[in-house]
Amino acid sequence: MTDHPILFIPGPVEVDPELRDIMSMPLVGHRSSEFKDCTLRLADRLKKLFCTEQYGFFENAPGTALMEAGIRNLVHDRVLHLTCGSFGDRWHKTSKACGRTPTIVKAEWGTAFTPNVLREALQSADEPFEAICITHNETSTGVINPLADLAATVREVSPDTLILVDAVTAVGGAELRFDDWGIDLAFAGTQKCLALPPGLCVYAVSERAIRKAETVEGRGFLFDFVATPGRFAKGAPPATPCIPLAFALDRQLDRILDTEGLENRWQRHLEMQAITLGWAEQHGFAPFVKEAAHRSPTVSALTNGSMDGADIVARAKAAGFTLGRGYGDLKETTFRVGHMGDHSPDRLRALLAAVAS
Repeated sequence: MTDHPILFIPGPVEVDPELRDIMSMPLVGHRSSEFKDCTLRLADRLKKLFCTEQYGFFENAPGTALMEAGIRNLVHDRVLHLTCGSFGDRWHKTSKACGRTPTIVKAEWGTAFTPNVLREALQSADEPFEAICITHNETSTGVINPLADLAATVREVSPDTLILVDAVTAVGGAELRFDDWGIDLAFAGTQKCLALPPGLCVYAVSERAIRKAETVEGRGFLFDFVATPGRFAKGAPPATPCIPLAFALDRQLDRILDTEGLENRWQRHLEMQAITLGWAEQHGFAPFVKEAAHRSPTVSALTNGSMDGADIVARAKAAGFTLGRGYGDLKETTFRVGHMGDHSPDRLRALLAAVAS
């Protein structure tokens, strides 16, 4: 047992001691040669994390900041939102707050979007949308959308429409291939599958997205996609980032890409999903997501069954773990297991055994 409750909530997640130690380092200046070198390494390594040859960046901000940045940089007016949970709804609200004209297509909570539904939305529009916003992995419900198929549908039906992806609980835990799938923007926070504290967002941007941004006024300063490549080519983010966290991210990307391997990491998350769902079936906790193919590899939302959600969370706490209650409207009927980050299958089994003991 550790000296603190082990986090199995859907973020922030448990952080390994090696990474915590890096964040206790003495500070260096954000314009020092040491940090410049770190920034250049991160720009290169983030491309590998997102599976892109185009651009990978980081900045001091939550993932929600990239929802707004994507709209401010890439949309003059018309944007389509696919929402199947709270975080898809948040992006839609963000577009409204930015003064755009968003169209929303909703799926029932616990279900994913299909290419046919998307095709109909695109074909029925009076004119093409400038961009479409898709939540890859909906943290509130445990749904993973078939992003590769959805992106292919956009490319087929409306090829000039940019594809913007909230990959907050997907990057580093679920398969995502930015270039192969034709994505234009994808973003995540460090506190989810990357298994670091909150504080930085990481994101990938396509060449054609940057060309589109050149035509949009009012992009802002910090997240100006047109200026960002030049800044990172010099190893100089525009504002002071969380320096220790950036060095920890540098080390974590070594661990993910070189030590474990990205595809092995995706597979480990699928293994933890299978363990969780097998345990749930054994103990009478049904997955909130009915379709097996649409269940997230990083977070499982489970119905309370015969046990109250608060009791489930309390049992986990008594055993030295922290579990998550359901999100929003699902708070009283579900609980969530965040099997993401650097958790091992054995540590997950220890949590599950404690909850159902």
